[in-house]
Amino acid sequence: MAIYDYNPYFCRGIVTMTATLPQMEDITEYFISILNQTHSIDIAEAEFKRAIADDDELHALYRQWCHEVGSSEKSGFIDFCEEYIDGRNEVWDSLNDYDE
Repeated sequence: MAIYDYNPYFCRGIVTMTATLPQMEDITEYFISILNQTHSIDIAEAEFKRAIADDDELHALYRQWCHEVGSSEKSGFIDFCEEYIDGRNEVWDSLNDYDE
C-alpha cells in the first residue's frame, strides 16, 4: 500500500511506501518497489531514508543487508539502485543492438 504525499518542490506527488517487509522475500524487493514508484534514484533515496528513520525494524534489516553484501549504510541503497538500473539498461541496449 502506498500513501501519496504532495511535495511542493516536485511537480508530481511523492510516494511513501508503507508495505510491510515480512510480505517480501528480500529487502531488495522493497528497494525495487520504491524505485519503481518514484522513477528517480534521488527521490527513492529520500523516501528510503525517511522510511528507515521511521522504522527501526527496517533499519535493522537494511543494516544486516549492507553487512551481508559488504556495502556501507551510507551508499548501500544508492549502489543497489544504480546496479539495478544499469542491468535494466543493458537489456534495452541488447535489444537495440539486435534491431540494428
